[in-house]
Amino acid sequence: RRDASRLMVVHRDSGAVEHRRFTDLAHLLEPRDLLVVNRSRVVRARLLGRRFGSGARAEIFLLSPLGGDRYEALVSPGGKLKPGRAVEIAPGFTADVLSVTERRTRVVQLRAEGASVEQAIEAHGHIPLPPYITRMDEAADVERYQTVYAREVGSVAAPTAGLHFTPELLAAIAELGVNRAEVVLHVGAGTFKPVEV
Repeated sequence: RRDASRLMVVHRDSGAVEHRRFTDLAHLLEPRDLLVVNRSRVVRARLLGRRFGSGARAEIFLLSPLGGDRYEALVSPGGKLKPGRAVEIAPGFTADVLSVTERRTRVVQLRAEGASVEQAIEAHGHIPLPPYITRMDEAADVERYQTVYAREVGSVAAPTAGLHFTPELLAAIAELGVNRAEVVLHVGAGTFKPVEV
């Protein structure tokens, strides 16, 4: 269950640390507190396919749309996916590598026959799981790695702090008189990088 996760409570006045469960959040908030939630939804940003010509495996990890069905993306293997190369993700769904950016990412042009590119991504893309989960994504992950209030598609990783809320817990918090504000803050691939400073 989402709300069965552990919750560390740090009391600001004393510095004391308490170990609780996420469901206890309803007992920790007070009327007139403000709960801010991020309603960004995770896109199926991992596109797995084969390179044209060699048939070798390739991955395109969509970072952000650039317009006109072009996206900034991470690619693997980076040394092989240079401008001019193409990847078949599924029959009728391809990605052409157009250029390399200053950040060493790629600009790719997605093409889908018989559907929009967004529909093709939804049909053939994979949910990006955190790096510590070493298995491939499964059907249940499509909703499990979304918050229950996710609406606007755009994140390439889940806004993980919100994964523990359930509709029941949100209702209990609202009954306390806690206000709720919603923001849209798309989570980028930087969330997967180790902290360096």
